Order: sequence, then C-alpha cells, then structure tokens
Amino acid sequence: MSDHPFNVLFLCTGNSARSVIAEAILNKIGAEKFRAYSAGSQPKGRVHPETIRLLQGIGYETSQLRSKSWSEFAESGAPVFDFVFTVCDSAAAESCPVWPGQPMTAHWGIPDPAEATGTSAEIALAFKEAYRLMNQRIGIFAALPLRSLDLLALSNKLKDIGRMEGATGKTPERT
Repeated sequence: MSDHPFNVLFLCTGNSARSVIAEAILNKIGAEKFRAYSAGSQPKGRVHPETIRLLQGIGYETSQLRSKSWSEFAESGAPVFDFVFTVCDSAAAESCPVWPGQPMTAHWGIPDPAEATGTSAEIALAFKEAYRLMNQRIGIFAALPLRSLDLLALSNKLKDIGRMEGATGKTPERT
C-alpha cells in the first residue's frame, strides 16, 4: 500500500442511494486518508431526493454528489482505485470493468432504500437505516491499519465487514 490517499469506488446499479451515501460518508470521515467515489452500472441519472434530504439533514455537503456510470472511471485519466466495493447484490453479480491497479474488492450489500414504499416517514426510515449500516461498515474500514495489514488479512477483514448486520445476498465464506 502506498503513501497517497486511498482511492475507493462504491458501486451499485442505479447510483442514486447506497453508493452515493457511502461516497459521502467516507469522504467525510476519512478525508485525510481516502478519496471516495461512487458509480452505477445503470445509473439513474439523478441522486434520489431522499438521499440528498438525509445527508443534508445530518450536515453533509451534497452539491458535488451526482449519479454517474462506472464507465466514467474506466476512461483514461480516471483515478486508479485501491478498493472497489459493491453495495448492492445486482451490481456484485454483474461483470465489472477491469479496474487499473488491481484494487482490492469486497461485497458490502445492504437493502436498497430507493425501493422502500409506504409513507414518507417509512421511506425516510429506510434511508436512515441504509445510512446507519453503511456508516458502521465504513467506520470500521476507515479505522483499519491498512498500511500494516498483509493482503490476505486485509481481504479477509473486508469480507468480514460485508457480512455484518444487515448484509444482503450471499457473500463467499472464508476458506
């Protein structure tokens, strides 16, 4: 691991909620150590309004957040990623672009708040829960001694984070 800030990409299908929330969290709590980005395989083209409402309500700057395609990060001049995390099960099952630099990857799937139905309060609660689960995972990730862990230990820790409370889908068991 090098001395530069670590570049981290959070992937989802629509890039309107979970991956955007993850990008915002890591850029806030890991500002000195990380540069976070998000993208989608089939981006919605706009960040979900409840994502913006939630993040602004808890003090995040949201003006730079946007829904974008992962192809933007496969182009020449794009950041080279140290880590790529899928946060939805469908993105984890898709064939991702080949990322320069051979980043470490893991699946951190959580329920999609953009699929929540019901009253506005129930929908807001789904977004708050997604935030809570993602914030918990990212907090643990940001606290890892990344530069002192060997690659196998780091890979195992990243997978363990993906299996935390609220995990969706099946993540591979360690062998």
